[in-house]
Amino acid sequence: MTAFSATLGAVVFGAALVGSAHAADPLKIGVPTDQSGTYATLGEEVMRAVRFATEEANAKGGVDGHLVDIKSYDTEAKPELARRQAEKLVSEGYPILTGLIASGEGLAIAPLMERWGSIYVSTINKADELTGANCVPGVFRVNTQSAMDAATVKPWLAQRKEKKWAVVAADIAWGRGSGKLFGEAVKAAGGTLVGEYYTPANINDFAPYIEQVKKSGAEGVWVVLAGRDAINFAQQSKQFGLTDAITVAGVSFTTDGTVKTLGDSAKGVYGIINYSSTLDTPENKAFVKAWVAKYKVPPTNFEGETYLGMQVIFQSVAAAKSVKPADVAKAMSGRTFDTIMGKLTIRKEDHQLLKPNYFGVVEAVDGQLRPVIKTTVSAQDVAPAVTCKMATN
Repeated sequence: MTAFSATLGAVVFGAALVGSAHAADPLKIGVPTDQSGTYATLGEEVMRAVRFATEEANAKGGVDGHLVDIKSYDTEAKPELARRQAEKLVSEGYPILTGLIASGEGLAIAPLMERWGSIYVSTINKADELTGANCVPGVFRVNTQSAMDAATVKPWLAQRKEKKWAVVAADIAWGRGSGKLFGEAVKAAGGTLVGEYYTPANINDFAPYIEQVKKSGAEGVWVVLAGRDAINFAQQSKQFGLTDAITVAGVSFTTDGTVKTLGDSAKGVYGIINYSSTLDTPENKAFVKAWVAKYKVPPTNFEGETYLGMQVIFQSVAAAKSVKPADVAKAMSGRTFDTIMGKLTIRKEDHQLLKPNYFGVVEAVDGQLRPVIKTTVSAQDVAPAVTCKMATN
């Protein structure tokens, strides 16, 4: 396990802060995230985005005068460890939490928000239950949930000639939920789901699953894998001829980060794109320009979504005139935010951010392979049904 803590810019700007701003309490954000497990590469992306947003805010004197202080512990993408690490961060004075990757991690800490006096802002967790059946007042989600991804894939499926599909997904809450919703989308488009294969995390050999997909008669396969698992499956699919034999598509499968690693193995793979550095908004252009100046490469989808989450936290703190979790939560619920994806609103009923979603394919752009948006589906068209039953704030 590793720990990372920084009050970025505190020394530089401490002397410059005067009046009430000088005495303002710091904004303490805890980031429990995977630093050594299956999704460690995604954890690195989370931390880059959090640090970037923190440095950017502190360079301007903080958020409404509150310097941003971040601290992180490794969760290894394990729900029980995530719960312990999140509780540790809260006990050490970091009650605003973000950065968990696996949906099971988010679901593990969600019921504890009231007891801890904390709030959790999801930027990656996709399980519908987080802002649905298991919703609580202290949990907010700024990323797309699985139901929104399913709504995005429906127009694409309706145009495809493939009618027989298989699913290969991680055997976790996100994988199961996404696989189920994709199957429903296939049936709605007049197709058939001929096989569902759920894989344990962090495995090296996907050959048995690839062979089952081949034998199933599937004309296409929907892949719900991320991080190291996505890379292994994509490489082995190419090696065993699956990619060349049938259509391959997925969610969080061929992201900016994995495509860079995969190279030609990712070419022609379709998928959901939740955020792209190519989005044409003034806010995103400015963000990407600053990001590239620092890191020399465009932000990935998870980096963009996590930065958006930090924007939501910062604007809520400024609106609340407070860093207390209860005050921040009250300001966050139902508010419209200025983000890198335009003006977006967190729905009061379930704390889900309503945002557009995208579908595309991996192809060469300026000599580099990357996911390219082909279809945009509006926030209104992908908005999930409200199934949350939490008490009104």
